Amino acid sequence: MVCHEHEASEQLVIDEPDVSIDYNVRWRLYLSHALSAWNSRIFEFGAFLFLASIWTDDLLPASVYALARSAAAAALLPWLGSRLDRLDRLASIRLSLLSQRIPVALSCIGFYLLLRIPSAHDALAGEIVSLSALSILACVEKLGASTNTIAIERDWVVIIAGGNDAHLATLNAQMRRIDLCCKLVGPLAISLADSYSTRVAVVGMGAFTSVSVLAEYICIARVYRSVPGLRTTRERRDAMGTDHAARPAVSAFGSVTKYVQHSAFSPSLSLALLYLTVVSFSGQFITYLLATGFSSTSVALLRAVAAVFELSATWAAPLIAKRIGAVRTGLWSLNAQLAFIAGACTCLWFTSGATSRLATIGLITCTILSRTGLWGFDLSAQLIIQDEVKPDLRGTFSSLEASLQNIFEMLAFATTIIFPSTSQFKYPVAISAGAVTLSSAVYACFVRGRRGHLMHLDDCLCRGKAGHAGWTAVNNEDDVNTVNDDQSELASYPSRETA
Repeated sequence: MVCHEHEASEQLVIDEPDVSIDYNVRWRLYLSHALSAWNSRIFEFGAFLFLASIWTDDLLPASVYALARSAAAAALLPWLGSRLDRLDRLASIRLSLLSQRIPVALSCIGFYLLLRIPSAHDALAGEIVSLSALSILACVEKLGASTNTIAIERDWVVIIAGGNDAHLATLNAQMRRIDLCCKLVGPLAISLADSYSTRVAVVGMGAFTSVSVLAEYICIARVYRSVPGLRTTRERRDAMGTDHAARPAVSAFGSVTKYVQHSAFSPSLSLALLYLTVVSFSGQFITYLLATGFSSTSVALLRAVAAVFELSATWAAPLIAKRIGAVRTGLWSLNAQLAFIAGACTCLWFTSGATSRLATIGLITCTILSRTGLWGFDLSAQLIIQDEVKPDLRGTFSSLEASLQNIFEMLAFATTIIFPSTSQFKYPVAISAGAVTLSSAVYACFVRGRRGHLMHLDDCLCRGKAGHAGWTAVNNEDDVNTVNDDQSELASYPSRETA
């Protein structure tokens, strides 16, 4: 039997908004998010440039630094998420801002001193102490940035949208565009400053992150005061109704259990699996391109082209979701990504020489094209999760999801550690393709369980229609009901919004 009790909400077909969100609320939210994303991106990228300038010809410090950040997020974000659900919303944002900006400012001081006094890290003891201090600061910054993102993107925007899914889709898409623009322009800006002078880049980054925190907080505080729903008190209790704040082990186990058993777990897991990839314009992929003869300028241009495709998904996905719903938009987007990732894998495995120019060009083309499917699925999965996760669980759920994403990201690093040669890059690519395949399978099971089918087959299974002689008609009332439900999605969805 196919369950239809949540059919309207599961499909998440998006209506046109009837009342717009207050302009001042929107631009303050966008400005605050832009400052947060910009500071996070320039620090994330700039730190590795500075480490490369301090420890030349040595990749170990950068590897330790990156793994420490991801490990801290994977281990501590679930605990922070449960705390996030208990705090006042503005207090949690204030705490996350301080835990971002203070470590960045201290890191810039550390980078500057190490650049100014090279002897401070020449000895083994000095290298261990300085790298440990920088890694700890990076871990704190990563946790602060992640909790800020979780709070704003998974909780605040839902409240600001006021139950209107068109508003929510618009906010999600605009926030993602801001992220992608900062991801593209931020590293370029810090790279240009670094090419002029590494010390100037360090000082500039430290000064900007210190000054901008005030403007960021003022904007988000005014959003908080302008939206009454953000000031509601949230209570966090377990299934038995007993607060386990004093028993962290029990609380952590209960949080993980709730996450795995939640109706939105499958889309969340599917999204997290996509982080186990080297087929993106990340460090491993860029290193491979440089090693196979591409110039840094060429890589930068290719990354810009990929960003254009990513941005196009933030316009295309909401438009498609208005027609067919977020659930099916996610299915189409993920299958499109799988097709292009499979193409990238094929280019390396079935061409003469894994490092041949033809194989690399095919790999780049498929990687760029896959970005549209990736971000289309990201927006669709985010809509589903936002719709289904209750306010008192948003922090816990999203932090566990972020933790899982960091675990898969670390596994992606491990694939290039195990297969470090450019001639072996086809193995990490194959593993990435396997992860996308598994993600597609998990999401397909979710869609099949929710909708009762992946495609409508009633037309080709009915006897008596022209061209279908010999087919056996399927007498299944549930299948007929499911088709009827799909046909009435657009009519039934507004009743949920106005209820």
